[in-house]
Amino acid sequence: MTDNDLRLSSASGFETHAARGPFNAAFFSVLGPYIEWNVRRHKQRVFARLPSTVVELGPGVGANLRYLRPGTTLVAVEPNRPMHRRLRAAAERRGVRLDLRDQVAEHTGLAGGSADAVISSLVLCTVTDPVGVLAEVRRILRPGGTFRFLEHVAARAGTPTRALQRALRRPWAWTFEGCSCERDLAGLVRAAGFDRVDLETYRLHSPFVPFNTQIAGIAYA
Repeated sequence: MTDNDLRLSSASGFETHAARGPFNAAFFSVLGPYIEWNVRRHKQRVFARLPSTVVELGPGVGANLRYLRPGTTLVAVEPNRPMHRRLRAAAERRGVRLDLRDQVAEHTGLAGGSADAVISSLVLCTVTDPVGVLAEVRRILRPGGTFRFLEHVAARAGTPTRALQRALRRPWAWTFEGCSCERDLAGLVRAAGFDRVDLETYRLHSPFVPFNTQIAGIAYA
């Protein structure tokens, strides 16, 4: 990926909420270690052997920087500006070169076929158009490139977890920047046109019950 391949679009199309933006930056800074403790085994698997330049959708405050080798260039597509200060500081601590892009995941502004790897964690639940984001991932990946992801998804219909996800959907979405607990993201990834999708479903055991049904996997362009 060259500098010419990494072009910005003219506007991010994301509006930062005066209360939620700073709250989420602080929330994930404080609770990030606990969340990582729950999901690290799955991240270690899907984020193994990443290349020297990685595109990340919604890196937030930098939870996934620990999975990048020092000297890696991270092209960070993060429209939520209250996250930026913490993300820059975390990248500096980890020795990661940060190329921060104030864009939305649906329209990254990156050139087609320019990325070897795109990663995301707990992002497809929040975007306005997950189908559009997956199409954008396929567009910017070179042939043979990979999309590595970890997401929380809707529980099976008729289960207590599914009922709780439904009951909390509005306050949960308001608090966490539009996050939905009711998306079939496994189905969307499988239907997105990748050559192959290797995907694992699992359940966490944490107090954040709507968040506990998850998937992790690698999709190959």
